Amino acid sequence: MAKIFVTRELPGKALAQLRQHHDVLVHPGETSPTTDELKAGVKDADILICLLTDSIDQNIISAGSKLKIIGNYAVGTNNIDVDWATVNDIAVLNTPGVLTDASADMAFALLLATARRLGEADRFVRDGKWSGWDPTLLLGTQVTGKTLGIVGMGRIGIAMAQRAKGFGMRILYTNRQPVPAGLERDLGATFVELSGLIEKSDFVSLHCPLTPTTRHLFNAKVLSAMKPGSILINTARGPVVDEAALVEALENGPLRAAGLDVFEDEPNVHPKLKTLPNVLLAPHVGSATVETRSEMADLLVRGIQTLLRDEQPNNLVNPEVFG
Repeated sequence: MAKIFVTRELPGKALAQLRQHHDVLVHPGETSPTTDELKAGVKDADILICLLTDSIDQNIISAGSKLKIIGNYAVGTNNIDVDWATVNDIAVLNTPGVLTDASADMAFALLLATARRLGEADRFVRDGKWSGWDPTLLLGTQVTGKTLGIVGMGRIGIAMAQRAKGFGMRILYTNRQPVPAGLERDLGATFVELSGLIEKSDFVSLHCPLTPTTRHLFNAKVLSAMKPGSILINTARGPVVDEAALVEALENGPLRAAGLDVFEDEPNVHPKLKTLPNVLLAPHVGSATVETRSEMADLLVRGIQTLLRDEQPNNLVNPEVFG
């Protein structure tokens, strides 16, 4: 029987399955455990299941002298020191694939909502300002036929391109390397450098991982070079965008609007972003469907069960520890 520490209660039946055969302790409440609580939780644990909001650094990992598996309830692993885990022969799992469609749906929802100013329209009606139909009221921008620039052409970026194709959008993308030519043809997508993408795109949607290279990728220089009147969508990771520079670009151009589901210092949001009418804000809910969040937990549990059978799961981030 393994001892498992979970940093938050998870949706679905996955934890109930683990409780049938293992000793499962879940951190109570709706906030992330403190550093001291994390250390106490992993002290005697064989397995840690954590969230992307939990910083699992060397100190936390070293506090778990029995730790053999870390399951991250997310695709990205930037919150975990994977190298240190690997040195200590600790397997790291994530949840790839299962949240692709939900995340792409959210990104495209933000694109549509910012283009048609739905956040402003909702507030306008609720505030009792609507006095009747007006031909110039809350004019937005067309989506069909416009150019979408995708930064990061992984699973979610590809799913975003598929949705954009259905709206008759021209698709540009930048990535570490081009996707296969057949996929490019199917999507009608063209590989370009970032400078060309921001210059020509009416909408730019971010789907890249957070790495030292992509931190503040969209800084003041890049944001100021974007196409006048363009819209930025970020459902990737908040620190990919310099929020202070984003505020400047929204207030003084060139950006028309932004739709954000992630932030630089979550759950804190730059105060100016809360006041700007041309920003649509969401509380990091890109994968927040019942189906997706439950399947994320199921995938972690399947990976844990596979490792406990001394087999290699498909969602193992550091396969070098296996065997």
